[in-house]
Amino acid sequence: MPLIYPWGNDNPFNDYSSFLKNKFHRRVQKLSLNVGFTCPNRDGTKGRGGCTFCNNDSFNPDYCEPHFSITEQLNKGIEKFNERYPDQYYLAYFQAYTNTYGPLSYLKSLYEEALLHPKIRGLVIGTRPDCLPDSLIDWLSKLQSRYYIVVELGIESTNEDTLIKVNRGHTFAETCDAIFRLNKAGIPVGSHLILGLPGETEQMMLQHAERLSTLPLDYLKIHQLQYIKGSALGYQYLKNPEMFHVFDMDEYVELVIAFLERLNPNIVIERLASQAPFNLLIAPKWALKNYQMTELIKKRMKQRNTWQGKLLGVCTAENPAK
Repeated sequence: MPLIYPWGNDNPFNDYSSFLKNKFHRRVQKLSLNVGFTCPNRDGTKGRGGCTFCNNDSFNPDYCEPHFSITEQLNKGIEKFNERYPDQYYLAYFQAYTNTYGPLSYLKSLYEEALLHPKIRGLVIGTRPDCLPDSLIDWLSKLQSRYYIVVELGIESTNEDTLIKVNRGHTFAETCDAIFRLNKAGIPVGSHLILGLPGETEQMMLQHAERLSTLPLDYLKIHQLQYIKGSALGYQYLKNPEMFHVFDMDEYVELVIAFLERLNPNIVIERLASQAPFNLLIAPKWALKNYQMTELIKKRMKQRNTWQGKLLGVCTAENPAK
């Protein structure tokens, strides 16, 4: 008989799709939106050029164009899934750049337009930890009583030196402060972390898991560092590839398993890998789709009888935590 873990299934990590299905009692999918925001490390407020690893074109679907209205983008996104999943609900995902970077009145108008769509059941708002004024958190907290509202923070690294190297323009201390403020307001917190940023050793990357496990995080996306055309890091890699490390597939799988073993099992895992469009991706090129990488990690964890949080002593195969 397969082991059923505290998250309710035999998956060796606490996966996002199962969480959403249990919460909404039907299939729910995020729909990305691009409404033309920028970032404080792009417009000169904190810096120029943005994060060295970033090219937003590498993860924006083709229907996400800021010249389309929010409603038009949602309709185009739903149309792509409607034939296969006509009854599913959606979360409007404000994804591109910093989606809390503007006057509160303007932000409210954007979020409210998305929530007026009959298929939308909530918002996922991607932002930076240094762009969350108390007035916005208070308003989102009130909105939470009627909709499912998640704020997704770009953490990227828990190492202060790394954050400086990649031109994030904020500190990990600011990240922790934002997470605690959102949690206190009753707003679920998602997060994003990149494994393999320049200068980080395996030990440093595993420390990310240990540090994040102490915070009231609800969701986590992790993925490998990708060298992308149009990003500063991609340019540097093309110029001097010998100065950078590129994960091979097995190396990354082993790292992710070790990471998950050290991660609080209450944190829901939304993503374990990413794949930029072929025309933009420089390296690594694994020729695996995201779901194939996820299945490979899952299979290897089951073979080893290991699971998320195993090394924290939170649950065991014989006596999983409740």
